[in-house]
Amino acid sequence: MSNAAEILIETLIAWNVEVVFGLPGDGINGIMEALRTRRGKIKFIQVRHEESAAFMACAYAKWTGKLGVCLATSGPGGTHLLTGLYDAKLDQAPVLAITGMQFHDLIETFTQQDVDLTRVFNDVAVYNVQVSDAAHMENVASLACRTALARKGVAHLSIASDTQEQESEPTKRSKRNRPEHTPQNMFTGHMVAQDVELDKAAAVLNEAPRVAILAGRGALGAASELERTAQLLQAPVAKALLGKAVLPDDHPYTTGGIGILGTLASQDMMENCDAVLIVGSTFPYIEYYPKPGQARGVQIDCDAQRIGLRFPVEAGLVGDAAETLRALNRRLTQKPSNEFLLRAQDNMGKWREMMRQSEDAQAHPVKPQLVVRAFGERLASNTVLATDSGQNTELAARHVDLREGQAFGLSGALASMSCGLAYAIAAGIAFPGRPVAAIVGDGGLAMQLGEFSTAVRYGVPLKLLVLKNNMLNQIAWEQMMFLGNPQFGCELAPIDFAKAAEAMGAKGLRIDRADQIEAVLDEAFAVDGPVIVEALVDAYEPTMPPKMPSHYARNFRKALPQTPGHEQIEENIAREPARSMMDV
Repeated sequence: MSNAAEILIETLIAWNVEVVFGLPGDGINGIMEALRTRRGKIKFIQVRHEESAAFMACAYAKWTGKLGVCLATSGPGGTHLLTGLYDAKLDQAPVLAITGMQFHDLIETFTQQDVDLTRVFNDVAVYNVQVSDAAHMENVASLACRTALARKGVAHLSIASDTQEQESEPTKRSKRNRPEHTPQNMFTGHMVAQDVELDKAAAVLNEAPRVAILAGRGALGAASELERTAQLLQAPVAKALLGKAVLPDDHPYTTGGIGILGTLASQDMMENCDAVLIVGSTFPYIEYYPKPGQARGVQIDCDAQRIGLRFPVEAGLVGDAAETLRALNRRLTQKPSNEFLLRAQDNMGKWREMMRQSEDAQAHPVKPQLVVRAFGERLASNTVLATDSGQNTELAARHVDLREGQAFGLSGALASMSCGLAYAIAAGIAFPGRPVAAIVGDGGLAMQLGEFSTAVRYGVPLKLLVLKNNMLNQIAWEQMMFLGNPQFGCELAPIDFAKAAEAMGAKGLRIDRADQIEAVLDEAFAVDGPVIVEALVDAYEPTMPPKMPSHYARNFRKALPQTPGHEQIEENIAREPARSMMDV
C-alpha cells in the first residue's frame, strides 16, 4: 500500500509534473523520501532559500504554461514561500505549494514550528487544504493540480509529518470516498467571445480613425493574429512589460513599452487615439491610458472579471486571445489611412535616438544604458531573459531590443526585488541547453545571492549582468519624484559580486570603464557555464518616465538640494536625453 506522500508524488507524475523546487526539512521528510524513490520520474531542484523555490515555481509556470510546484517544510519554511506565491497570484501563474506540518496531534499546542499554514496562505491561495489522511490525499492532490491550472493561481496542500507516512487502508476510507474516482487529467477548451460583443467591438474599431493597441502577457500566443489586427487597423502596438516578447522590439507596428518604463511614442499614441484595443493586459497604471471620455474601448481577456478593470470599455471580449482576434479580424475593415501609425513610427524613431544619446560611451562612471545595450545585443536568438525589479527593469525595457524567438519574464504586478536570479534559474531548468540571461541590480541580487550556487550546481548556462551602483536607485528617484523628499536610506554597502561568483565555482568578471565593455562581455558569452558580470555604473543616473509630469518635476526640484550627490544628479539631468524628458 502507498502512503500519503507517495500518493502525492504519484499524482504529480500523473499530472505531468517534471520538477519540484524546494528545500528539505524535517517537516517534509516523508515527501522527500517519496521524491527520492521516484527520482527517475520527477526531479527535485534544491534551492538555498524557500522564497526562491516559490519564485522558480512561478517563473517555471510562466515560461512553460505548465504547473509549477514548490516544496517547503513546516513553520518558517512555509512562510518563506509567501513572496513568490504572491507573485504567482498577482500574475495568474498556476503553482502548487506543498508544505509540511508538525505531528497531527500536536497542532495548536505551541510545539516547535506550530504555524497553521492553511490560515497563513488563505489570502494567496485559490485552493487551500490541510490533508487529513492518505485517502483524503487521493482526492485533494488531484484537485489541487486541477484548480491551480483552471483558475491560474496558487493551490496549497499542508500535510502533517506523520500523515505523510500514513498508508492508504481501505478500512479507514469513508463510504462515499471510492478509490480512483478523481481523474488525473485536465479538461480545457478555447473560449471565443459572443458574436454580439464581437460585432460591437468591430463597430467601435472600424469607426475610429486613430486606434491604439495595448498588448500584454495574455497576447503572447497570438502574435500573428495581433499583427493582422494592427495591419487592418493601421494601429501602433504598445506593450505592457510582461508582454515585451509579444512582438519583436524592432517590429514596425510596435512603440515598445508603456508607462513609467515606457516610451514617448507609446505615451503620445495613448494621448491622441480615439479608440483603444486592450489584448491580454491589465497594465495597472491608469494614468497612462487615454483620458476619460477621450477614446472608446475594446478589451480581450480570458477572465471576465478583468474586463474593464483599468479602462471603461464598450465591448468586452471574453476568450482566448488568438481565437478571439481571429474572429474579430474577420469583422474588421482595412483602414484607408496610415497617418496615425506613421506618426507613431516617427515618434519611435526619435525615441530610439534619445536612447542612443543616453548610451554615452565617453562618460565616466559608466552609463548603465551602454552596458545593457551591449549585453542585449549579444543575446542569442532563442535566449530566455529575466530581469529583477528596480532601475535594471527600466534599462532592460528600454535598451534591450528583444528579437523574435526570445522570451522575457519578471515579477509583474508584484514587482518584487530578488526575483531575477530565480526566474533565470527556472528558465534553465525548464529549457535545458537554451541560452539564459538576466539583468539585475545589486540591491535585488544581494537578497538571494546564494542562489547563484544553484545555477552552478545544475549547470544553468546563465549570463548574469549585475548593475552595481551601490544604490537603490529607483527607490531614491521615487522618494524625490513622488513626494518631494530627499533621497534617504538608499545607499548600499558594496559587495564584490565577481568574487562571489568565483567563490561559488563560476566565472566572475568586472567592468569599471566603458572601454572594457566589449571585451569583458565577449569573454563572458564565450563561457559555457554560469557567469556574473559586475558592471560598476553611475549611481546618479536618473530613472525617469518618458514625459515628466509637472508635479513630479516640482517634487524633484524641491527634493534635489538636500539629496546626497545632488551635484552629480544635476549634471546628469542637464545632459540629453534627460534634459528633454524633464522639459516635455
